[in-house]
Amino acid sequence: MTEAVTLDGVIEKAWAGHRINQTEALSLYSLPLEELGALSDRRRQLAKAKAYDGRGNDIVTYIVDRNVNYTNVCNVYCKFCAFYRTEKDSDAYVITFDEMDKKIEETIALGGTQILMQGGHHPKLSMQWYLDLLSHIKSKFPQINIHGFSPSEFIHFREVFGLPLEEIISKFKAAGLGSVPGGGGEILVDRVRQRISPLKAMSDDWLSVMDVAHRLGLASSATMMFGHVETVEDRIEHLERVRAQQDKSKGFTAFIAWTFQSENTKLKAPTVGAHEYLRTQALARIYLDNIPNIQSSWVTQGPEIGQVALKYGANDLGSIMIEENVVSQAGTTFRMGVADMQRLIKELGYEPHQRDNWYHLLN
Repeated sequence: MTEAVTLDGVIEKAWAGHRINQTEALSLYSLPLEELGALSDRRRQLAKAKAYDGRGNDIVTYIVDRNVNYTNVCNVYCKFCAFYRTEKDSDAYVITFDEMDKKIEETIALGGTQILMQGGHHPKLSMQWYLDLLSHIKSKFPQINIHGFSPSEFIHFREVFGLPLEEIISKFKAAGLGSVPGGGGEILVDRVRQRISPLKAMSDDWLSVMDVAHRLGLASSATMMFGHVETVEDRIEHLERVRAQQDKSKGFTAFIAWTFQSENTKLKAPTVGAHEYLRTQALARIYLDNIPNIQSSWVTQGPEIGQVALKYGANDLGSIMIEENVVSQAGTTFRMGVADMQRLIKELGYEPHQRDNWYHLLN
């Protein structure tokens, strides 16, 4: 009887919009999926009630951008990644400026406003190469936001360039970097990270990059890649660390969770399905009371579950993904265009609107 009353109390607390702790989050995770979904939808409504001149509960957003992977050469060999290559592989590459220009021109022609630029941890590219690339893009395409370089890449830069994070990120920002993606978050528990990507940035490093970026005026997203060797408690610890960082620096615009995709990877772990995905996203909406936007991961789940996720705490369908090379290497190749996005949003009774990286409406 005591357990039932306690769970009822946690439900009431979450429904009222109050902050929950890790123990309470774990108790909510055991709710029937529909109940947890209803609770997350309530929290979405509370979070968006005042957005867009009070129309936030009726609006679902999306962005038109392109993933550009500037190199696939990487020396951290993550077990969950099917994209990386070594310098000696025949299909290893580093993008040319002409190739970059063509990709951006195609993006603009499709109504795009941003490139999401990430790459492997290349051991030999100089800082000047990165600064020249950023300056080239910004001078030639000033209307395009460069959403680039995950925290693990910045930790790699710190080690290769031998400079403090503040100096590196400041130089990148001055050259044209507009915001920072949350890639490489995986699970912010070092025991898990040591198992899946031991050569990659650990939890404190990932968070330190975000802290510096936010202090320097660069907004970012936060992510979680789950469904491999972690526990539910680990996922909740990840949410706690993200929420604590947001309390401190207030620079996360959105949170995106997606499931581990196993094909062609070295990580042998059972993947999780749509129910586990929806359950985890719903809990993220409830727990992350200081992050305004939750993005659905249709890229890994498919358009139908991506649509359902809009009733499990998400208020954004993410990007149309003009180009995507990393997840697709692991066997997931879903695609959508603007018309598909708008249809999925309208079918649930919401208004579809294109946005920019900062969630300003563009139409």
